[in-house]
Amino acid sequence: MSDAILQVRDMHAKYGKSHILQGISFDVRDGEIVALMGRNGAGRSTALKAIMGAVQSYGSIRFKNQEIVGLKPHQVARLGLGYVPENRDVFPGLTVRDNLYLGQKKANRCGRWSIQDMFDIFPRLAQRADTRADVLSGGEQQMLTICRTLMGDPDLVMVDEPTEGLSPAMIDHVGNLLERIASRGIAILLVEQKFTIALKVSQRVYVMGHGQVVFEGTAKQLSAAAAVRKEWLEV
Repeated sequence: MSDAILQVRDMHAKYGKSHILQGISFDVRDGEIVALMGRNGAGRSTALKAIMGAVQSYGSIRFKNQEIVGLKPHQVARLGLGYVPENRDVFPGLTVRDNLYLGQKKANRCGRWSIQDMFDIFPRLAQRADTRADVLSGGEQQMLTICRTLMGDPDLVMVDEPTEGLSPAMIDHVGNLLERIASRGIAILLVEQKFTIALKVSQRVYVMGHGQVVFEGTAKQLSAAAAVRKEWLEV
């Protein structure tokens, strides 16, 4: 896929003797939201970590036409790849505002996103701008983590389980934020367990099972593929 900002080909990764990723391949295009779906243990989060360089992998991972296998996470980030981990990785002793400032790619220099953009998108962060991050709710911390990653001006953002443990209202906020990010031409690779939110925001979907890609297609095609959903997604 020539217009893909991210091209993964035959990617493998292991934890010790466990062969977690067994030759997966997929693409993400500019401004596109692509969901990686599957049951727990399918290898979705490992795929994001491998792309980011946090887990050793082999195969080919090309980001903006540059091979990035073997690079360290900070080197990958400098190329314009953002990563929002599952654990809501905020700086707990710092305020919301300071967390956002720390996300800037270069001090005192804004990219496509400003702190005011973050406050406009999620007014609750503006209300709590001078509040320490460790007293925010789980949903607020998730929004802060996503917004801080955007302050680094990435061209692609990988987001791992952003709606886990959130209220229905907060899940809607996260879904709206992801769509707003993509509307600015930023690609998103989304790991998401919830079928409805993944299909609502994603243009294309890859389903993983046992460390392999077992389905690829549009959200509409997955909605119609009852056998795939039953075998690989439903609990």
